[in-house]
Amino acid sequence: MPRKNTGAATLLALIMGAMPATAKTIVYVSNADSREISVLELDASSRQLKPVETVAVSGTAMPMAISPDRHHLYVSLRSQPFSVSSFAIDQQSGKLDLLSTVPLPDNMAYVATDRTGRFLLSASYTGHKIAINPIGPQGFVQGEPVQVLETRKHAHAILTDRSNRHLFASNLGGDILLQYRFDAATGKVAPNEPAFIETKAGAGPRHFVFHPNDRFLYLVNELDGTLDSHRFDPAKGTLSLLGSVSIVPPGFSGGAPASAEIRISPDGRFLYASERTSNTIAAFKVDGETGALTPAGNFATETQPRGFNIDPRGRFLVAVGQKSNSATLYAIDPETGALKELQRIGLGKNPNWIEIIDLP
Repeated sequence: MPRKNTGAATLLALIMGAMPATAKTIVYVSNADSREISVLELDASSRQLKPVETVAVSGTAMPMAISPDRHHLYVSLRSQPFSVSSFAIDQQSGKLDLLSTVPLPDNMAYVATDRTGRFLLSASYTGHKIAINPIGPQGFVQGEPVQVLETRKHAHAILTDRSNRHLFASNLGGDILLQYRFDAATGKVAPNEPAFIETKAGAGPRHFVFHPNDRFLYLVNELDGTLDSHRFDPAKGTLSLLGSVSIVPPGFSGGAPASAEIRISPDGRFLYASERTSNTIAAFKVDGETGALTPAGNFATETQPRGFNIDPRGRFLVAVGQKSNSATLYAIDPETGALKELQRIGLGKNPNWIEIIDLP
């Protein structure tokens, strides 16, 4: 008899039990070239995206992050002057209220908060650095960083683990994933031992995610179209490579890979990664005991899918196309992880990043 993944089932039950049945799901999309944020409601009953509002910003809107309490949205503006806008999220409608816009140390290709929401973490692809800025008690980012660190070429993503004691940053041009110890009291980091792990030469490590059980980390490599699985030691805060798989559709020969985003379902059962040359999203089943990935299909999506995300209940996936100026809503098959297209909706110019939250 097949072994049941009881851990994943328990985790999903906890996730679902913690969310009110009437929770409103809100989708935020940054549109770089039209300099705006699209705010949409994801209506689970009609399985449709419905426009709520469009919010203008003062620069090229790209990476975004949501505070852990879901009360604030942070948007990195990648045109001069390089900065971050902090928004308050209306807890009934999901609408945005601008609180502040302050400078960042460079052109930041990725932003995230630490697990307490007291610090904004950012990574600069063009500036080859990472930075940490405090977030004030009112929820908006402060302009004076607590730390700025030079890295190898093309820092691309930055995250802490769930314990908030360890921090990682990918360097696409350096083919490494940096490993730091993180002080949640001061927001400062120090190199771990070892200070980094290497990817395959020329792989181009880009974005990464932790499994919800905090035992594994998955890293998508932009330049060779692969996805690396790592075992995570939560005590030491270090990674060890388990294996690597391709996200490029079998038999595809239309050009060099250009992997982009990676997301994992809230219950940890499915992993997805987008590939911009083939305009597809690769799906994998995840073994929560071993971390192993089993291919679950490659699905056609928007043109140049730089960004996509999964709703907090793991039922829907939304993908945007930088060259299609549109979003597609998919249903996620709860047994196979397959994507079924439900709706396509127009957005602003160059949509590239998505955040999705449930309101109380």
